[in-house]
Formats: sequence, structure tokens, C-alpha cells
Amino acid sequence: MKKTWVGTAGLALVAMAVTVAGCGSKNDANEAGANASGGNKQTDNAAAGGGNNAAGVKKIIVGTGTQFPKVCFLDANGKLTGFDVELVKEIDKRLPGYEFEFQTMDFSNLLLSLETKKIDFVAHEMEQNPDRAAKYLFNKEAYAHWKTKIIVPKDAKSTYADLDDLKGKKVLTTATSAEATLLENYNKSNGDAIKIVYTNGAANDTVSQLTTGRVDATLGADFTLSLIDPQGKLQSVGDALEEADVQFVFRKDDPDEQKLADAVDGAVKEIKADGTLSKLSVQWLGADYTQN
Repeated sequence: MKKTWVGTAGLALVAMAVTVAGCGSKNDANEAGANASGGNKQTDNAAAGGGNNAAGVKKIIVGTGTQFPKVCFLDANGKLTGFDVELVKEIDKRLPGYEFEFQTMDFSNLLLSLETKKIDFVAHEMEQNPDRAAKYLFNKEAYAHWKTKIIVPKDAKSTYADLDDLKGKKVLTTATSAEATLLENYNKSNGDAIKIVYTNGAANDTVSQLTTGRVDATLGADFTLSLIDPQGKLQSVGDALEEADVQFVFRKDDPDEQKLADAVDGAVKEIKADGTLSKLSVQWLGADYTQN
């Protein structure tokens, strides 16, 4: 069955902070505009379907980003790709009843866009935690597993074993991320002891803020260090602060979303069983992060 793959981006910063809008499609479908705040003006047909769907095929809009190296990003040719993107494409191949299309936006707008039905599910290495599980539906079959650690410059004079050691320190994080939730929950119980600094999420911004001393540390999944810091200027320290499965995120209490999540689970199980998931992880992330 013919699939249409498109993406739109609202002023997404990538690599050398180049401003990019949109990712194009195989059949040159029209792209809808996204505003600079991350796409709040995107219309229902923003993914530009390029023709009517085949009878009985349901179109699904998949929300993702463009600023996560090797996970969801724009390559040198402006093509949307990465581990999560290619996995979603593989899932789509195995679900003939659905047609998936990408819509890109700021990470901080993904969950809001899900709630407001601008997208149908999120694919952006979303870690399940109690706060998110209370508000959103996660599919059951995890496609990655990560351990969150403290990240500092390699020449850092201080070392940190846990969050208590970060009291009084400036810690960089991305708004609405699992790491931000971890820091915010810690501060709720400890009188805002950690000075949280929110970033735009671009990899080069994270490395720059840490190596120039504007912030003292950040938090990140074990596999992300080599992705955001290919020059090896940073290091992870201490024990894992938390471990979590990575899954796709859907709207809660929505029968259609539950049906979609169940279908995605079936496809992920197949992709795991035939070794495709492990191969994608090694190809994009440098190792197999699909097992606990």
C-alpha cells in the first residue's frame, strides 16, 4: 500500500542553529505553515495528505521533533529521520489499516498537541513515569529502555553522585521532559534547592552551556551522551537516578486511541521478534538499548 510521509516544523533549530521549516514529502504534497512557538496554528491537514486515503485506511498524524540527534532530526538533505522516525515507518509498513504521517514541532508542544487532537500519538523517546502515566496512555510494548544520569563537563571540578549533590547548582533541562519532571519533583520536596535552567533542547546549546560554565550539570539518558556530544566534551557521573521504559504516547480514555495503541503493540512485538528493533537501535544509537 502506498504511504505518504511528510513533516512540518516551526522554526526548528538543528545542528549549527540553522532555521528550517518543513521536511517535504515523496509526492511534493503541500505543507502547512507552523508558527514560531511550535506549531499552535497548524491546521488539521497540516501533514498534507497528497490525495484521498484508500478505502478503509485511517490516517494517523505522528508528532515528533527535529532536534534530537540520531533519534528524530533533519539530515543534511533536510530529510526527517532517526531511530524513532524509522521505527514508526517500520510499524506503518505492518499496519495496512493505517496510514502514518509525521508532523514536527517543538518538543515542549508535543503533549499539548496530543491533548488538543492536533496529532494522534507522540514518537520522541518518551519515558513513562507516574506523572505522565496519570495523564496519558502509553502503549504496553516498550521499544527502548534508558537510565538517567547526571552529565557534567569532562573537566568539571565537582562531581555529583545524586540529586542531593546538585543543591545550589544550576542544572539544565528541557521543559516537559522526564528529566525536568525529576528535577521539579525533587524541588517540591526540597525547597527549590536546585536552580533549574530550561533550554530550547538543541544539542549544541546543551554542550555549550555546560562547557562554558553557564550551568553546572544536566540530566540525560545513558545512550544520549554520545549523540548530543560527539566530540566527547561531557561525561556522565554517579549512579542511575531512575530507569524507565520508552514508549509511544496516546490520548487517554479514547477508544480509538486505545485501538491504535493495541495495533502499535502488535507491530512492535513483531519488530522485536524478527530482530529489526535491535538492528535499528544499533544503527542509530550505537548499541542495543531495546532491552532492560
